[in-house]
Amino acid sequence: MAGNLARPTGLESRDAETLKRSVIIRLADRFLRTSQDYNGDRLFTVSNNKRMMTPLLLVMIAVGGTDILFAFDSIPALFGLTQNVYLVFAATAFSLLGLRQLYFLIDGLLDRLVYLSYGLAVILGFIGVKLMLEALHDNKIPFINGGKPVPTVEVSTTQSLTVIIIVLLITTAASFWSARGRAQNAMARARRYATAYLDLHYETESAERDKIFTALLAAERQINTLPTKYRMQPGQDDDLMTLLCRAHAARDAHM
Repeated sequence: MAGNLARPTGLESRDAETLKRSVIIRLADRFLRTSQDYNGDRLFTVSNNKRMMTPLLLVMIAVGGTDILFAFDSIPALFGLTQNVYLVFAATAFSLLGLRQLYFLIDGLLDRLVYLSYGLAVILGFIGVKLMLEALHDNKIPFINGGKPVPTVEVSTTQSLTVIIIVLLITTAASFWSARGRAQNAMARARRYATAYLDLHYETESAERDKIFTALLAAERQINTLPTKYRMQPGQDDDLMTLLCRAHAARDAHM
């Protein structure tokens, strides 16, 4: 669950087409007043003098429902850090309450922390090992060591938090300083801004349109300053190149 949430989830063109065919979108089109296109980061838009929900709101509802459904997935990980039930409950409750506010922040950070998924994989693996060690220490299963506790290394809460912080710091440093990290960051930003520009409604204000396209040009310039081996080459990322061409074509058509 955490690994999937950590993956970049920009609304690329193929993702948008998949979303339009999803059950949630079809049900919303049938029973709710929703628009067919995105309008930047707006949750509501006006079309034909009618106020409608944008697909982004449906995405957030789907993400929130999924997070609530799988909230129990994080409870074992929290118990790997502390046995205090109050802290586990409070952490889970606040994570759900802050989901909507953190959505856009996390979306922006994912473009920068390109190695975050690897860091989370290490953290989850560490917590899994810690839980197994604790289970062996309190063992009561008859066919394991005769139902007696197995002597194991005990990992304290302080040590667990230290490992988590170190892994996150290494992940962040690698994402910001490595050439590959800078390349992926620039390409992710270009993809996000190109998609955002293509999703703009024809009634979107020129200032907002110019702001997004300027950011797209800045991301493209950053890509051009990268070492040759990290730049986009023909056949390596045709989807991104096609997306950029579509964004420029849309800009020319609008001008």
